[in-house]
Amino acid sequence: MSKTIIVSNRLPIKIIEEGDGYALQPSEGGLATGLASIHAQGENTWIGWPGVAVDDQAQRSHFTSLLKERRLVPLFLSEEEIKGFYEGFSNEVLWPIFHYLPSYANYDLANWETYVRVNEKFRDLIIEHATPDDTIWVHDYQLLLLPGLLRDALPDASIGFFQHIPFPSQELFRLIPWRKELLQGMLGADLLGFHTFDDVCHFVSSATRLTPTNNNSNRLEVDGRTVFAEPFPMGIDAKRFAELSAEEAVQNRIAELRATFAEQKIILTIDRLDYSKGILQRLEAFELFLQENPAFHKQVTLYMVVVPSRDTVPQYRELKDQIDRLVGHINAQYGVYDWYPVAYFYHGYPVEEISALYNVADVCLVTPMRDGMNLVSKEYIASRNDNSGVLILSEMAGAAKELLDALVVNPNDIHDIRSALLQALNMPMAEMNRRMKSMRTIVFKFNVQHWANLFMNRLQEIKNVQSTTKARLVGASIEEHIITSYRNASSRLLLLDYDGTLVGFQDDIDKASPDEELYQLLDMLEADVHNHLVIISGRKHSTLEKWFCGKAYSLVAEHGVWTKEPGMEWRLKSGLSNTWKEEVGALMESYADRTPGAFVEEKSFSLAWHYRKVQRDLGPLLAHELIDSLRDYSAAYGLQLLDGDKVVEIRSAEVNKGRATLDILHENRYDFILSIGDDRTDEDTFQALPPDAYTIKVGTEVSTARFYLKKQQDVRVLLGKLARVSGAPGAL
Repeated sequence: MSKTIIVSNRLPIKIIEEGDGYALQPSEGGLATGLASIHAQGENTWIGWPGVAVDDQAQRSHFTSLLKERRLVPLFLSEEEIKGFYEGFSNEVLWPIFHYLPSYANYDLANWETYVRVNEKFRDLIIEHATPDDTIWVHDYQLLLLPGLLRDALPDASIGFFQHIPFPSQELFRLIPWRKELLQGMLGADLLGFHTFDDVCHFVSSATRLTPTNNNSNRLEVDGRTVFAEPFPMGIDAKRFAELSAEEAVQNRIAELRATFAEQKIILTIDRLDYSKGILQRLEAFELFLQENPAFHKQVTLYMVVVPSRDTVPQYRELKDQIDRLVGHINAQYGVYDWYPVAYFYHGYPVEEISALYNVADVCLVTPMRDGMNLVSKEYIASRNDNSGVLILSEMAGAAKELLDALVVNPNDIHDIRSALLQALNMPMAEMNRRMKSMRTIVFKFNVQHWANLFMNRLQEIKNVQSTTKARLVGASIEEHIITSYRNASSRLLLLDYDGTLVGFQDDIDKASPDEELYQLLDMLEADVHNHLVIISGRKHSTLEKWFCGKAYSLVAEHGVWTKEPGMEWRLKSGLSNTWKEEVGALMESYADRTPGAFVEEKSFSLAWHYRKVQRDLGPLLAHELIDSLRDYSAAYGLQLLDGDKVVEIRSAEVNKGRATLDILHENRYDFILSIGDDRTDEDTFQALPPDAYTIKVGTEVSTARFYLKKQQDVRVLLGKLARVSGAPGAL
């Protein structure tokens, strides 16, 4: 029976030292809560580090047995591995780069090697427990290499990956010396999940710029596989926080806090000690608020909880010192004998205490400089059962894309935060209730169980799509079927596109001329008296004439404007006009003038704007802008727009490869038809052919063609096998 294997850096239960021995303690993190429902199903398993270095083999065996009962599989790491993998590469390279603080990054080769080694240890442990039908869900930045390592070991596995922190722009990501290896690791997954659409865009940009990966929106073509990158905003267990608020112990603590801070408004902030959280800027904004609003002195308290984290690391220790000094300064400057403006607590709290704080806080101030999602904001909302309270939220947090009724601020702008504090503290109750009610609807609907189920369901959908796609790939069985049909046919039509099908693309379009191998292959196919070979291309007829002069096969140029049969002159399709070309050509030339690398190609009854040499993302951007500009001309002159492979073409609407194909079919009858092409213009050919024709798209499965080939070189291999069937001497 198939199962899901969850893989994360940490298990949902950690081993802690207790006296002379160890004990098991549940984790309180959002990931542990979020995946609990998935882990509870069937025989699902969770693999991860148990939170402490256990060197004694007997103790390792003991803990493995204990955890096995809970379907948890520990991966034990040495102190050296923890230092290099987690504290080193994960938190000294990936964390600062992904949070847009490259000056904090430490590119240590030894740490990178340890990161690779630990990811390989995870792979080896997973392989021990995985079966071919299992689904593997990998989590977060500590395991970026793991999907690729698993793909190499388990080619047909169903692999998902979720990134719980932001993904940076490619300009920052490319700073990492091992950027390609990290991307190749991530691209081993079938589905890549991120908190926001911005993160998806950043990842796709990095993948397409730094690796030989093609993309169509959020679909990435990787070694013949389609990888999907999509946003899945993570939620919380909203029901749990709502119920906690009503518990007696929490209610008692709420009463104590309200008695302590009687007659005061509470502004709550809760953060782990980290330079990405914007704690210093928040304190500066609060100081500015106190300076400009003396009426609020003794009326408001900033209740600040900072959870200790890595305070032995120099940057974190320095941050802690800066926070201490700034809190001391504010309290000394504005405090009086019976009131301190900042109540500062540097330690962690149990969830019951946090729940009480959420309930007494009139304002929750969440202003990270960069955050994947930020669940504190959602926990605060879920706790406000009476629909009171105001959330001030950084626009740099993923949650800001969902919680639109929060007061959204720029965390770098202390004046913006100051203004939001003033607005929140003066907000009318009716507006407060309206905003909170709206946000609670979102938080309760898109809860953590919804997030987990949505991801897993989408992964299953993608595997089903891939399974269907794989069935359409021209593999051994389909190839044999094509060859058998070819062998048994007495009248055959071979319709072959040129660029991207018979030859690869060149930056200089004039350099994509036929090579001797291609000439030999085409001559072999045409030599078979049962074959009618047609090259059907968007190329100029003068170019095809130069390349194939004297050859015994039919030529169709400029998508059907010109046709030529062996031994005859070129024939021009009647009734065409090009009076529009001067006006449209001027517009296209203006786009070429502002786009380095682009140029306009003039054909008899069409114009093509090529951008294969243009910077990767700039070309498609300006191509879409050009298409929008050409739409009016298209309607006015009865023209057709084509968005091809690195080319925008406009031509007479009466002409396309499909109509040229219908003319060929009208003149002859065939009992075997093979059509191969690689771009949108070939879709017209595929659609014009009868359903039993063998239509093949090159490079992508997204097509009306019945089948597809992964790359252009595969076309020659297939045609060579057909030539061999024809009995041509020396066939490939």
